[in-house]
Order: sequence, then structure tokens, then C-alpha cells
Amino acid sequence: MSGPTVDPEEKPSARGGRRRGRSGKTRTGAARLWRGWLLRRVVIVLAVLALIPAGLTILYKVPFIHPVSTLMLRDLATLEGYDRRWKSLEEMGTLIQYSVMMSEDGQFCAHDGIDWAALNLVINDALSGEKARGASTIPMQTVKNLYLWQGRSFVRKGLELPLAVYLDLVLSKRRILEIYLNIVEWGPNIYGAEAAAQHYFGRPASELTRRQAALLAVTLPNPLERNPAKPSGGLSRLAANIEQRARKAGGYVGCLKP
Repeated sequence: MSGPTVDPEEKPSARGGRRRGRSGKTRTGAARLWRGWLLRRVVIVLAVLALIPAGLTILYKVPFIHPVSTLMLRDLATLEGYDRRWKSLEEMGTLIQYSVMMSEDGQFCAHDGIDWAALNLVINDALSGEKARGASTIPMQTVKNLYLWQGRSFVRKGLELPLAVYLDLVLSKRRILEIYLNIVEWGPNIYGAEAAAQHYFGRPASELTRRQAALLAVTLPNPLERNPAKPSGGLSRLAANIEQRARKAGGYVGCLKP
């Protein structure tokens, strides 16, 4: 007797189809697990990276702690070394403080880390196709130098904003300016006002003339290209303008008073 007729192609095909179904579900489940694991790790890494500047900023409230910048760490890593001579605001004198503030961030004492009016102007100029202007405040430049990287980047700028607000919330204005004036780059491997004053003018920052302090201040937007000891005509004109603004700073620098 012969049993039911079975198509030799059908059964293997059906079984094969079931095998492919299970395998596909297994692969999909494994992929989901992998994506979930990867996402959790990314979140953890981002949380840790966010906690580093948050913790360091609190630590930097302590006056005897002297922070270093990411550029200074780079110079150490490449074995180039750097020249930085930490000085308190009292030891620097007021001329370099007022000159840098009036050149870099005239509203330093008034804003909460971000000069929103200046930032809105930059955004409006960008939307209208105008040439971009700088709107970085001293707190923004400080967090960039302390925690972030150099160069223009929307990602970096996006990180700068909350960090600048946090810095301004945690630290006093005097401490922010003190850190900034001790870590900002003033030339190749030269950091801080004291090292810059000694390098370019052969004198401590506290003994700078008004014009020398103004020349150092207007060098900061492009310290690798500008030389305050050998200023161009344009740089000298900028310095003259900043010198006059620093003389008339008045209430603008009220937050720097001891």
C-alpha cells in the first residue's frame, strides 16, 4: 500500500521557512539587545563627561587651585611645554583686568555668563547672510579653554552656553576673570597675563603701562598672528580705543572690586 502523496519540494520548503522565521526573530532580538546596550553605554559616557566640568568648576572655587587649559595639556602631551606664571588679580593690577574686560566682554559684570543681546545680533546677522561677529563672553571663553576644544563648531558652541551659565552661577566674577587671565593663550606656548607681560614687554603684569595692557588685550582674538610688542597700525588703533574705554570703565567694572 502506498501512503499519502507528498510533494518532495513542499515539506523541506515549509520547514526551511520555519527555520528562517526563527532565525530572523533571533537576529532581530539580538540587534535590539545590542542597540539597548549601546544606548545605555552612550548615556553613561555622556553623563560622566558632563559631571567632569561640573565637579571641576566646584573645585576651582578654591583660591589656591590653579587650573590648566586643554591647550596647556596638549603642550605637555606633545612635550613642548609652556610658560604660565599664575598671579592673583591683586598681583596683576587693574590695568590688564580692565583692558581685557573692555576688549573681550564689556558687559561681563552685567550678564549671567551669556550676553544674550550680542548673541541675538550674531544669530540675526547669520540668518541675513551677514559676516559673523564674535559674541563670546569671558565665561564662555573660560569654559572653552578649561573643558572644550578650539576651532569653530556649532557642537562646541552648544556646549559652551550651559557651561558658561553654570560657571557664572558657581564662581564669582573675580574668580572667573582670575582663571581666564591665567589660562588664556597669548602666543605659542604662552599662557596668562603674567607670562605674556614678561615675554612681550619684559616686565610683570602689575607694571604694564596703559598702552601695553591695551595691546595685550587686543591681541587675544588672534594671539598666534598678532604681536603686541610689534603692533601693526591697525592693532595700535584698536589698542588706543581700548585704552580710552578702560580709562572710562567706571561702573562697568564694579564686580571686580575686592
